[in-house]
Amino acid sequence: MKIAVVILNWNGKALLQKFLPSIIEHSQEATIYVADNASTDDSIAFVTSNFPEIKIIRNKENGGYAKGYNDTLKHLEEDVFCLVNSDIEVSKNWLSPILNAFKTETNTAIIQPKILDFKNKTHFEYAGAAGGFIDKFGYPYCRGRIFDTIEEDKGQYNTNSEIFWASGACFFIRKDVFNTLNGFDESFFAHMEEIDLCWRAFNLGYTTKYISESTVYHVGGATLSTTNPKKTYLNFRNSLATLTKNASGNIFILLFTRLTLDGLAAFKFLIEFKFVHILAILKAHFSFYSRLPKLLKQRKQLQKKTNYYNVKSVVWSYFATKHKRFTNL
Repeated sequence: MKIAVVILNWNGKALLQKFLPSIIEHSQEATIYVADNASTDDSIAFVTSNFPEIKIIRNKENGGYAKGYNDTLKHLEEDVFCLVNSDIEVSKNWLSPILNAFKTETNTAIIQPKILDFKNKTHFEYAGAAGGFIDKFGYPYCRGRIFDTIEEDKGQYNTNSEIFWASGACFFIRKDVFNTLNGFDESFFAHMEEIDLCWRAFNLGYTTKYISESTVYHVGGATLSTTNPKKTYLNFRNSLATLTKNASGNIFILLFTRLTLDGLAAFKFLIEFKFVHILAILKAHFSFYSRLPKLLKQRKQLQKKTNYYNVKSVVWSYFATKHKRFTNL
């Protein structure tokens, strides 16, 4: 089984300089690619001169995470794609357990390793932790991270298990499944596109798994920090799109509930004096409404499954009943 480790780059020389050596050292089984999204810095010149063994793919434009990977992966022939952020440090033997799972579990289509915080290696990292889930209204959460509460890694998630979505920070997928799903939805640009892809895979009967024996360390926020209103905009807009496309049931009732819950999120930003984030939520909703006819058309074309959630409302569980750990939900 051949594997491609693919690092998407946009003006990321400093990140490549810092993190590419660990990937090269611990990825002897893989062919490593750097896919460049039309960078304007000298990051690719740096890679070619210092790491000539790395293969370079040059995209014609910066289409974000979604289009960037779609444009890149169509050129590759490996059996498994590993999409890894440029701010990821990998550890020894990180690929072997995942390749073994793909070899022995034919229905496992997507895999995520354990993702810990590079800056605080005893704790899980926000973007993925020990695998993701989603509630009835489309709000994502993780084993090891619910909203802003991040757990210390004490071995509580050291068992391999099925999850609902895998983090795009370090995302493994079979090539044939990626092609069957027609890749990422490029209208997302960035954020939530991996959840949309995993949801579509789930609705077609594929399995997504978390493999605890593989560990990586993620800086997080290297492209957009959590305080950036653009990140708020993309997360809220794309979350609504993901829900509309993939959720079973009466979508208009779900969207009305989401409108109410997103309004509460805006109120929370108001009392925190984060006015730019309130504006970002409003912009996200207006953008979503303008795209709703197209999303409803996509919804009609996509298969649905009813049992996509284990928790009806993670917002209620977290803020009302104060259940802030995954095991308490």
